[in-house]
Amino acid sequence: MSPPMSPPPAPRLDPLAVAEGLARVFAETAVERDRLGGTPKRERDLLRESGLLSLWIPAELGGAGATWTTTMRATRILARTDPSLAHVFGFQHLLLATLRLFGGPAQFERLARETAARSLFWGNAINPLDPRLALVAEDGARVLRGRKGFCSGARDSDMLIVSARDEGDKLVVAVLPTGRAGITALEDWDAMGQRQTDSGTVTFEGTPVADAELLVTPGPMGSVFATLRPCIAQLTLANVYLGIAEGALEAGKEQTLARPSAWFASGVARATDDPYVLACYGDLWAEVEAARHLTDHAAGALEEAWAHADALTAEQRGACAVAIAGAKVITTRAGLEVTTRMFDGTGARAAAGGAGLDRFWRNVRTHTLHDPVDYKRRELGRWFLTGEPPTPSLYS
Repeated sequence: MSPPMSPPPAPRLDPLAVAEGLARVFAETAVERDRLGGTPKRERDLLRESGLLSLWIPAELGGAGATWTTTMRATRILARTDPSLAHVFGFQHLLLATLRLFGGPAQFERLARETAARSLFWGNAINPLDPRLALVAEDGARVLRGRKGFCSGARDSDMLIVSARDEGDKLVVAVLPTGRAGITALEDWDAMGQRQTDSGTVTFEGTPVADAELLVTPGPMGSVFATLRPCIAQLTLANVYLGIAEGALEAGKEQTLARPSAWFASGVARATDDPYVLACYGDLWAEVEAARHLTDHAAGALEEAWAHADALTAEQRGACAVAIAGAKVITTRAGLEVTTRMFDGTGARAAAGGAGLDRFWRNVRTHTLHDPVDYKRRELGRWFLTGEPPTPSLYS
């Protein structure tokens, strides 16, 4: 008798189809959760269960091995219905990339395997513009004391990436379990938009940090390859803004199709025959479509730069940064334009509180203020006129 055959491996689900399914579930409660704010615990757990938290992790380490293009598109899909969850989901992969870029190979491989095996959610406490957190020596050990603001996704996270200043005022980055003694993620995020990103304050009261938990090989800005981190961050945000614009445009379309009649002076019976409504949507569709193409092009530029790894040159990095800055400028404009002008096509009834359409504008307006797009415009203008690429920093 021949031995029983092993069952075939389970087919891998299409990650973008999984993201689409989650987006539909998130849409069911998006308006109400936006009003409530706070931590979307159920939805974060659905992300854990979906397998998407290890989407970008290489297959040999237990992840899905997705490209940056696929990862960014999954972020964009989620942003169409829930930009807050898209934000923390996008940062999940940014933070995992931070391990690869700032830390040693062994650090990345160990933590990537653990993330994939346990569906760990990563939180952000790396805001480099907040100098209030210090890494100091106490009783022969190093501990963190102080606080860090704008810590997106820190609440309900399993791991944190933390930046601080050491006693020589040097920027240091560490990887810590969120549940470590002395760490408290406060529920103090109170912005008008992105209300469920938990982007509040994290305090550290004598939190110990071991040498192996510091990312020092090569560390922040320690190599040309390491300077891709802000490029990934900027492209993640661009995809959130584009997703918001796409979601708003679709929501506006639904409201317009449901309008019982056109404006009395239009001379037509239906809103879908009103020439001004048609022109409005024509403009907005064109803006979103242009932003989509430029953003996908930028993802391709990131793929190309990432493939060079430690052999990446400054010129190659500059080309990637220019492509991503262009996407950031256009998606910012498209997001703000669509979420404002969509009401020209929907009519006054769409401004009712129950529709919740204002959340699209509040989300994109809140998010775009944290990294002023004018500085990306300046970088692009300098590059166009002089050929000088954006100078690497923790924000560009």
